[in-house]
Amino acid sequence: MPNSDAPQPFAPVVVLTGASSGIGHATALAFARAGARLVLAARGAQALDRVAAECELLDARALAVPTDVTDADAMRALADAAIERFGHIDVWINNAGTGAVGAFDATPIEAHQRVIESNLIGHLNGAHAVLPHFRKQGRGTLINMISSGGWVATPYAAAYTASQFGLRGFSEALRAELGSLPGVHVCEVYPAFVDTPGLLHGANYTGKRLRPAPPVLDPRQVADSLVALAKAPRDVTSIGSAALPGRLAHAVAPGLTGRVSAWFTNRALNRADPAPITNGNLFEPSRVHTIDGGHRTLATRAAPLAAVALAGALGLGLLWALRSRRPHQQGPARSRRAAGWQG
Repeated sequence: MPNSDAPQPFAPVVVLTGASSGIGHATALAFARAGARLVLAARGAQALDRVAAECELLDARALAVPTDVTDADAMRALADAAIERFGHIDVWINNAGTGAVGAFDATPIEAHQRVIESNLIGHLNGAHAVLPHFRKQGRGTLINMISSGGWVATPYAAAYTASQFGLRGFSEALRAELGSLPGVHVCEVYPAFVDTPGLLHGANYTGKRLRPAPPVLDPRQVADSLVALAKAPRDVTSIGSAALPGRLAHAVAPGLTGRVSAWFTNRALNRADPAPITNGNLFEPSRVHTIDGGHRTLATRAAPLAAVALAGALGLGLLWALRSRRPHQQGPARSRRAAGWQG
């Protein structure tokens, strides 16, 4: 008789959107190494086939399904394809996303709409497609890739920020709604900036070459975190040293944090080399399908400055918060304290 207490092999059926590059590409390979069965989705069919072939070289079973996440029918077809091939779905990772960088009113409204459709509506479409299956089987893990931008606003990326804040609210609401299904998990993942081709993919209306704010993460670190999350789901996962300080700074002094971020962004753009204005991958599949964006080496030198700036913003915010909460008092004692603050 087989031992029922023996640990079962880790071989979940994982549906992954945005699988053709960056975090998605790295995540597909990480799950393949772990023994998962994969259903990979992205708009570019050839790039998707290459990633599926890489997974199969790692002895994983992988199905490539070209899909536009903004198309609700296509996302339902993706879920159906996974069930037809493997019988069920254990993990669904909403990972596809894009961005548009530029002053809000200098960015075409169509670009803002497309960012919202890709990032926010795409995640909603994924959840809407898979949840009936999770309800039927009484279990399943939905992972929404968001970013630290779900907590800290990003100047010159207003639509991206709106999508990330929206995803945080959506995930919290959905998790509360599914509270009566203990086997169904809704997980939020908030990485800091990751070294992917994302800035090359997205739209750029600044006329300047874009570089990420340091420090930047290795996409493989994020991928490993997703594999661990599939094994042991939890509500919120932050990845990267800058994720928590940024969240705390925004919680204490959101206005100050935003102004500091805008100052650094303006400074970086003023010093950046010229670059063509482009719609990027908003309306067509991406053309660069590597895992890495090549930013980590360039960002290493600037990392200490960014860390100091963030710590300074947090410290100023705490000082402001403590000062504003001091009890108001009358008389000479209050005047003396006020003079002390001014000195």
